[in-house]
Amino acid sequence: MSKLWSGRTSGAIDEAAEDFNRSIRVDSRMVRQDIQGSIAHAKMLAAQGIITPEDGEAIVDGLNGILADLEAGTLAVDYEAEDVHTFVEQTLTERVGEPGKRLHTARSRNDQVALDTRLYLRERVEKTGDLLRAFVRALCDRAGEAKAMVMPGYTHLQRAQPVTMGHHLMAYAMMALRDLGRLADASRRMDVSPIGCCALAGTTYPTDRQLEAELLGFSAVAENSLDGVSDRDFCVELAAALSLVMTHLSRLSEELILWSSWEFKYIRLSDAYSTGSSIMPQKKNPDMAELTRGKTGRVYGDLMALLTMLKGLPLAYNKDMQEDKELIFDAFDTVDACLTVCAPMVGTMTFLPENMRKAAAAGFINATDLADWLVGRGMPFRTAYKLTGQIVEECAQKGVALEDLPLEAYRARSELFDETLYDAINIDACLLRRTSLGGPTPESVERQIKIVKELLK
Repeated sequence: MSKLWSGRTSGAIDEAAEDFNRSIRVDSRMVRQDIQGSIAHAKMLAAQGIITPEDGEAIVDGLNGILADLEAGTLAVDYEAEDVHTFVEQTLTERVGEPGKRLHTARSRNDQVALDTRLYLRERVEKTGDLLRAFVRALCDRAGEAKAMVMPGYTHLQRAQPVTMGHHLMAYAMMALRDLGRLADASRRMDVSPIGCCALAGTTYPTDRQLEAELLGFSAVAENSLDGVSDRDFCVELAAALSLVMTHLSRLSEELILWSSWEFKYIRLSDAYSTGSSIMPQKKNPDMAELTRGKTGRVYGDLMALLTMLKGLPLAYNKDMQEDKELIFDAFDTVDACLTVCAPMVGTMTFLPENMRKAAAAGFINATDLADWLVGRGMPFRTAYKLTGQIVEECAQKGVALEDLPLEAYRARSELFDETLYDAINIDACLLRRTSLGGPTPESVERQIKIVKELLK
């Protein structure tokens, strides 16, 4: 195919340089959006009398034909073309002749690619949002099943206080809700049409940018033509939002890896989301969770590459910006692949509540409740804290739990102790007394699930 920019130059370029310059293998995935934008542009040109209605109709019919043939598989993208815009325009001209040469009036590839990218990413946000919602629903469903399964809550990976598996899973549901909100926020700021900004300084033609934006479903137009063609904030914002999605998936994956180990054994992952060892027949490896954890760095890299690419660019368009699409496309592809695996991996894992309950009983996670019991009998908290710590050390040395230490051992340290302390430090009772808003009780978990499901609607 000939170059759209041949004129001042011959269009001849070194073969290696031409391949280096070519972007169609990346931007060809936007071919439908490029055609969609071109149809809107042709309709606007015709409506404004910039081209004749007959030429406008020929262009629109030709573009619809190209799209239909691409979708039917009777036409393939020509990867020898420089970019998707070249492929569409020259294929159109081959089919409809002179009218095809009028399509590019009052636009540039600079505002065209900015438009195509926004149109494409708008659809990707919707797809990723659907996958995130499916992930949240899986978390809610499993949290409902596990709302009363007592397990240790951790800080510093040390057993801390009693929670439930349902409470723990709902923490990730809350994270995913924020992820949905960030994607929606970024999408709202992306809802601005750059088409009509042309190369950088607008056009002398009497265009109607509002009409074109409305035809393409945008709520606003870029108010500054320099900004319209050079803005890639939306790519960075989306990559940042996707990076946080991966942060949350990676944290959950780390816990699934730990919980499925023999050292914890709180869950068993489905065989559908595990692999074996080529040499050790006893192994069942959490490879999908490990891959998700590993791919997190890849999305972070996409974000950092976008920021680095943009940081030193003068206005307006620079060829460096050709790199934006491969990076943001990769970020979406990676997140979508991970979500596609993580939702059913959570949905099919098996809980092992006996092991969770055993770990909760053995970790002195009721120590705070013991200190609170003493405070309720008039002892200052700091004194109660120190005394409880001494009792925990005694229990650790004797190899017993707080609830198994005899009353006389307690009374040797304080006359405040009586039989009622055992009710206070019962693990289940400790959990059920944590009735503060957002706490781990089964009723609280049910409330959290209800709130999340309502928000998903």
